Amino acid sequence: MCTAKSSSNFSAVVLLAFCLTVGGHAVAGAAPDTENGRYTLSPTGDGVLRLDTRTGAVSTCNNSGAGWACYAVPDERAAMDAEIGRLQADIGRLQAENEKLKADLASREPTVPGKIEEPLPKSDSLKKSEPKVTEGERKIEIPLPSDRDMDRMMSFLERAWRRLIEMANRVQRDVNGKI
Repeated sequence: MCTAKSSSNFSAVVLLAFCLTVGGHAVAGAAPDTENGRYTLSPTGDGVLRLDTRTGAVSTCNNSGAGWACYAVPDERAAMDAEIGRLQADIGRLQAENEKLKADLASREPTVPGKIEEPLPKSDSLKKSEPKVTEGERKIEIPLPSDRDMDRMMSFLERAWRRLIEMANRVQRDVNGKI
């Protein structure tokens, strides 16, 4: 510590103030990290959120009865970057495998002799023929239904008519029974 050597009170006070100022800075030189701006603290519902301004790490701090404890918050950005890296590696592997398979396929001979590359024309056996247009008159000819088609239609209409009559009879019996 400094001591005053002069007899004057004024010089002693100045010297004492100087010693306290210089000595205070020497003692306070190791200030906590929160004082020089490394950490930014934000209150939360159950504690404090701490941001390390140098590294960007985020921690949650809370008092659990035994003292304050801080736990690092998982960094989603790092996890996403790692996943993107894995996916890009998979894409590269799949592209190389695809090229290898294409080259392998191109080196093989055709397995079916006489195979043609263009597809065969599609024809639908159940498709009705399109109406014919004659050259001179420009009339549309519509094909008439066959006898088989007419029999199916008549059978359907007969069944529908019988069901309708049966339904009318049931309604009539129900109404007569209630009167």
